[in-house]
Amino acid sequence: MIPRYLVDVDLDTIPHIHTDVIVIGAGIAGLFTALRAGESKKVLMITKKSLLDSNTRYAQGGIAAVISDEDSPEYHMQDTLVAGAGLCSREAVDVLVHEGPNGVQDLIRMGTQFDLENGEFALTKEGAHSQRRILHAHGDATGAEIVRALSERTKQDPNIEIWDDHFVIDLITEDGECYGALVQKPDGQRVFVRGNATVLCSGGAGQLFRYTTNPDIATGDGIAIAYRAGAHVQDVEFIQFHPTALCYPGAPRFLISEAVRGEGAILRNIKGERFMEKYHPQLELAPRDVVARAIVDEMENTKSTFVYIDITHESEELVKHRFPTIYEYCLQYGLDLTTDWIPVAPAAHYMMGGVKTDLYGETAVKRLFACGEVSSTGVHGANRLASNSLSEAIVFGRRIVERIQELPPLERSPQLEVDALRTESPKQAVVEKRLKLQKVMLRYAGLKRSAQGLQKGYEELTRQLPFYDTIMTKREEYEFANLLNCALLTTMAAIAREESRGGHYREDFPQRDDEHWLKHIVCKRGEDRVEEWI
Repeated sequence: MIPRYLVDVDLDTIPHIHTDVIVIGAGIAGLFTALRAGESKKVLMITKKSLLDSNTRYAQGGIAAVISDEDSPEYHMQDTLVAGAGLCSREAVDVLVHEGPNGVQDLIRMGTQFDLENGEFALTKEGAHSQRRILHAHGDATGAEIVRALSERTKQDPNIEIWDDHFVIDLITEDGECYGALVQKPDGQRVFVRGNATVLCSGGAGQLFRYTTNPDIATGDGIAIAYRAGAHVQDVEFIQFHPTALCYPGAPRFLISEAVRGEGAILRNIKGERFMEKYHPQLELAPRDVVARAIVDEMENTKSTFVYIDITHESEELVKHRFPTIYEYCLQYGLDLTTDWIPVAPAAHYMMGGVKTDLYGETAVKRLFACGEVSSTGVHGANRLASNSLSEAIVFGRRIVERIQELPPLERSPQLEVDALRTESPKQAVVEKRLKLQKVMLRYAGLKRSAQGLQKGYEELTRQLPFYDTIMTKREEYEFANLLNCALLTTMAAIAREESRGGHYREDFPQRDDEHWLKHIVCKRGEDRVEEWI
């Protein structure tokens, strides 16, 4: 059983700090929500590393919004619903496609500079989009530009206080209401931060897997602390593996953006053969899960660890202009995007599920909100449409702040006292435990799954449960505890879903089964269940 709190603490013995809004995380969701909330409230922004470390920073492709006269919210909605494979919430998608353009205007007002062509936004197209609706910045550095603009603004905002290198261990709750968070400072001291509203913007859980495009900090903290606090966690079996991450000795799994295929790149197996026509009529622009599994099939058939992405037929000028970051990055490893085929393989990229929220980002725990990749708003369904993630963060960030304005102030402090129960220190080095967990997840809960493998993976993970009985004091220990929490939820949900849909593929149930599985799997501490979806 996963305990309610990771550490034994008596709140009366530690310092208390009060603020209006606590924002946990510093990607686009955290920065944007903090700035909007800071217009009328005091905000404390807590990040475990720094403002510039988040998944957003690595987002290359762009942000999807209806800008062009040839496009419409209806087209955007249809593309999102198709990609989501029957599990999107129509209401949530409707909110996204209609409110996305205003969110983009907010970003521009906050200093984001999107690329222009002849005075108009330079819109591009990505996989599974029917129209050109992706705004980008500096060619392929959209996330970095958004983070630059928003973080500069947060630093200058007198209503926003930023705590870098602080770790949120757990949320403090009583009677289904969130009072704030237990936070560990860089020197190891713990404090209770009390807030009228707490917003989780802590990103995804790419570090569940051995190979991921996510930074080291993506350890599923928000999902785990929300689960322990009593929030509902939904759709975590749906993990998106990006089909094309750089796969080269000595290089990290750097993302080779979907936009490269959008501009005409083709995929070739180790023999140099183009192969996507065997798998899908949309070829290289098929949905990500299809492309990722096709690549794995080709790698297995040719006994290789990678395939190639080839854009050498496009002009050198176009490639360098459109993909300067990817071009420069590959060059560091002796690979020239304009003349070389680039070796790529799938890597864990995005978690479609997360902390279940309503259309205003509120969770099942009062005063607790979730925004961005940590949340499950219902927008992504079983498979996220490319570039919808940045839009989702802005649209729901705005709505969360609207709801926060309506909250009455907290009247009292919670009465929380935990007896000191834990006496042992962790025995095995956490770095070894983490690597073992990642290998288990990659082998049994990766791109291709089966009942037998998932069960074996789940059993191996449960052997790590005694870790929760140890005294944790370091960030890496809390991170491992959170990863283990997320890994157990993901494998449990993947075992339960006996079909293939979107980012969840079962070799023993290879077909989509709408008759039995047009529903969500919702996990709540103590009572994991399948929820019917209408």
